[in-house]
Amino acid sequence: MSSQSTASAASSSPSVPPAGRQDGRTSRRSLGRRLLARPEVGALIAAIGVYLFFFAVAPSFREPSALATVLYQASVMGIMALPVALLMIGGEFDLSAGVAVTSSALTAAILSFQLSVNVWTGVFVALIVSLAVGAFNGWLLIRTGLPSFLVTLGSFLILQGANLAVTKIFTGNVASDSIADMDGFDQAKKVFASEFTIGDVSFKITIVYWLVFALVATWLLLRTKFGNWIFAVGGSKESARAVGVPVSFTKIALFMGVGACAWFVGMHLLFSFNTVQSGEGVGNEFLYIIAAVIGGCLLTGGYGSAIGSVIGAFIFGMVSQGIVYANWNPDWFKAFLGVMLLVAALVNLWVRRQATRR
Repeated sequence: MSSQSTASAASSSPSVPPAGRQDGRTSRRSLGRRLLARPEVGALIAAIGVYLFFFAVAPSFREPSALATVLYQASVMGIMALPVALLMIGGEFDLSAGVAVTSSALTAAILSFQLSVNVWTGVFVALIVSLAVGAFNGWLLIRTGLPSFLVTLGSFLILQGANLAVTKIFTGNVASDSIADMDGFDQAKKVFASEFTIGDVSFKITIVYWLVFALVATWLLLRTKFGNWIFAVGGSKESARAVGVPVSFTKIALFMGVGACAWFVGMHLLFSFNTVQSGEGVGNEFLYIIAAVIGGCLLTGGYGSAIGSVIGAFIFGMVSQGIVYANWNPDWFKAFLGVMLLVAALVNLWVRRQATRR
């Protein structure tokens, strides 16, 4: 073969980039960048900082019993933060989540006491009511097209008023009657409000439920078709509907998930204290949202994780108890929590920007 034909063949062959150089469209991101792309990384950084801070300023915070208390506070908040986080990833809010917990507990307590039935009857009726409230919120959202903020704000006011009015009608005061001596109470208490001991430290069973629910939510979000639907409807429901995602089913199911967890937490509170105050739960819906946002969920939907909400709830538990162990004025709790929310939001913003930089 002549040198001229050889040169011609060489010039017609596709050019090969020099070794060590890659097309930016196909280059793999570094491990650090991939870690920063995870929505819970910012919350993890914040959680480590908060833990080290209280570990340094509050000696009693270092005790194993303090960890048990922190985990309990985090678990009660975290069980509700999980479905709220999934709902936020799906692009919606539920402002009725706080009072829905109280509604479920009051339903079980009042029904069991007034009808003198086994408390398990009240428990199952409360579950049906909680799921129905969630389904109603989702259905009304889909049928009217109203923002979830308005729909669930209406549900919040309805439930708040009903909790107080119905309780006064049946009990004559603002709290339900004690059901501690009724049939089935001891068995239900073992399920919803028991304790277990590790060494010399007692832990609430809600901690175990919280971690199990977190694993289930993470699997659901990352390993199932329904998880893909959640991200899709949160990113753009019109685009999701165009590719065959059942938008209505997904959103209603997410609201019912909030209702199911509200029922579970309500049962825990009922069987922990035997009675329920009708005014409880107001304002807790914002704490659930705060835990989800600290955990990396975006208010605009389509981004977040279940594990992030776990970390956000753990931060809440550390702050709420750390202030006590540090002997600070507890009146500063909400201010400290607000600072943590802003700091976590800024950290999450910085983490996302670092993750998307080339």
